[in-house]
Amino acid sequence: MKAEIDAVQLVSDIAVWAEELSFSQIAVAGVDLSTAEPGLKAWLSQGCHGEMTYMARHGMARARPAELVPGTLSVITVRMDYLPSGTPDEWQTRELARLQRPGEAVVSLYARGRDYHKVLRARLQKLACRIEAAVGPLGHRVFTDSAPVLEAELAVRSGQGWRGKHTLVLHREGGSMFFLGEIFVDIALPPGKPVSDHCGACSACISACPTQAIVAPGRLDARLCISYLTIEHAGAIPEALRPLIGNRIYGCDDCQLVCPWNKYAQRSPLPDFDSREGLSGATLVELFGWTEAEFLRRTEGSPIRRIGHERWQRNIAVALGNALRVLPAVDASPLRAALAQSAEHPSALVREHVVWALAQSSQA
Repeated sequence: MKAEIDAVQLVSDIAVWAEELSFSQIAVAGVDLSTAEPGLKAWLSQGCHGEMTYMARHGMARARPAELVPGTLSVITVRMDYLPSGTPDEWQTRELARLQRPGEAVVSLYARGRDYHKVLRARLQKLACRIEAAVGPLGHRVFTDSAPVLEAELAVRSGQGWRGKHTLVLHREGGSMFFLGEIFVDIALPPGKPVSDHCGACSACISACPTQAIVAPGRLDARLCISYLTIEHAGAIPEALRPLIGNRIYGCDDCQLVCPWNKYAQRSPLPDFDSREGLSGATLVELFGWTEAEFLRRTEGSPIRRIGHERWQRNIAVALGNALRVLPAVDASPLRAALAQSAEHPSALVREHVVWALAQSSQA
């Protein structure tokens, strides 16, 4: 049996234990998300989830925590900052500048270090064990972008922040550069209070999106999103969208780079999120030259590994083609040579994008 608990004090204690595990904040949400169901149904029915079929397969279970994990009475939500500890104050300007260097490969900031799934899951489990030590046997399950959970909705309802127009959760003292995680528990805890929206009339994120994937404030069509196209999408990238991808080879941070609230983004104390060699400042030619064995070695423990070497090369081929379109002939020569070496690539997917990329030089 669980010990008699002071729920308010327990939440306070959990916040202390979470801070010791390098979480930025914890909060509590209830399990009634019924008011989120109509929006979720509409988004799915319009096909905005693209090839992420698991979203439709799980249906409304995403909005029903107590169905997903029977016995759940509360959801503890957590934030964890991921900017590397040495990130300079002008990091947004620096990252935007990378997009103006066509031959440089740009990997989304969150993916330059260790796989966040591994980092958060382990620490969430430690936090759950600490709670169990205090209250007795605890029915629980931890999540971090790993199951049909409405993470942003739970975070907002618990008081972690508000939903920005780019659909990400924003915090006044932390911007949006953080991961979310949850612990579903079978104890009733006092829920936090939602915070007010502070985006106002700002629409910088909508204007900055290269593919206009933010089709309305708070509404994202994943099929147009560069993060989706370079990570979740398995097949050929639609030709009309390829030029808009620029030199982004894994993910896209544009909507966060222009967000005024991210001047308050916090640095992580964990070395796990420090950038790995080769994932910041490398050239497209360098990364396109990685063999599959080298790709697997360099991405061990990284979120990038899950897309596989084939999609990695597909993405870089697109970026090389975009660079060929804008670079002077003398600078484009090494890029063209790298592509030419892969013209007979064993993968039809890679070959298609290489052929497209080589054709871009004739359009310069």
